[in-house]
Amino acid sequence: MSKRLITFLVAVLAMALFAVPAFASDSVKIAVAAPFTGAAAPYGDNVKAGVQIKVDEINAAGGINGKKLEVEWMDEQCDPKEAATVAPKIVENKEILGVVGHVCSSAHLAALPFYVRGGIVAISPTATNPSISEKNKDRAGKVWSFRNVYRDDFQGIFMARYAKEALGLKAVGVFYENNDYGIGLKDSFVNEAKKIGLKIVGEEAYVKGAQDFTPQLTKFKEAHPDGIFIAGYYGEGALIAAQAKKLGMDVVKMGADGLDNGDYIKLARAAANNTYLSVPFLQDVASPAAKAFVAKFKETYKRDADYMSVNAYDATGILAEAIAKAGPDRAKIRDYIAGINAEHPYMGIGGKTVFDAKGDCQKPAFVKMVKDEKFVAAPKQMN
Repeated sequence: MSKRLITFLVAVLAMALFAVPAFASDSVKIAVAAPFTGAAAPYGDNVKAGVQIKVDEINAAGGINGKKLEVEWMDEQCDPKEAATVAPKIVENKEILGVVGHVCSSAHLAALPFYVRGGIVAISPTATNPSISEKNKDRAGKVWSFRNVYRDDFQGIFMARYAKEALGLKAVGVFYENNDYGIGLKDSFVNEAKKIGLKIVGEEAYVKGAQDFTPQLTKFKEAHPDGIFIAGYYGEGALIAAQAKKLGMDVVKMGADGLDNGDYIKLARAAANNTYLSVPFLQDVASPAAKAFVAKFKETYKRDADYMSVNAYDATGILAEAIAKAGPDRAKIRDYIAGINAEHPYMGIGGKTVFDAKGDCQKPAFVKMVKDEKFVAAPKQMN
């Protein structure tokens, strides 16, 4: 064999090895894109904890087809600009086979074009904005983004009905963060409220990081609402609750999954009491497997699990199952996940996950409330 031929064969072999790094490695990699620093870090901490428990279980059971499952943790701070920086790095790293994330809707929307063009699948455990369903397809109509959480146009309607039918409220003031999540949730809540005769006394927008809500609350107080709906995240929500209490507004506070974090109560303290929020997971009606996860979470992290942890655990399980069944091929992994339907559901601790043609799933909503500075199941649930 000539030296030239040997050189050619070595080059071909090297190219083959480079083309399939995931095959050659002793591990299989996925990315988790979430906020691990910044104001939204408590969301990312709970997502990370849920993912890590699932990864540890998979590896303890032998990994994926004998290969260890590894995670690349990508911090995007729930910031669209950071998400648009993180996403191409994920796409370019051919060892990464899929993404769990993003957490915030605006961050997920900013990352979507990179995933769609790059051909890598993402499963968000928490992004709820409806427009994601319209922006997650490639030119061939293939969906590259899925989510195992319901959409804002569902939970906004649900909470408007809950306010009127379960809580008996008559007039509500609405705060919303001026981003994809806040606007989408606010619109669905307000539109449904008007349909069912729940009076909206005002709608006030705010930006991320806002500190003083007193002027808006003072305006609301003059209209005598018996409730405040907060379409936003726990940080600003806690400030709104605390400042409302300071103004003597003894009203019901309401929100959605964005308030579902223990820091909402830590920040608002007693002012958090009498807050109601929609969640896709409620420990009181959870399966034995889910209760075992919650106990393990508590033992490991010394705090309570929330729905984000549960959905992150299941999203990791869905991605791992797809890799195990389809092999380390990004397109085939996407195809496997797209095939999770009514005939082939994924059974996780958060219940059955079935994706529709838009990558969305249908899940029941439950209501939690804050009582004596603790999250508990609301006494009234609604179908």
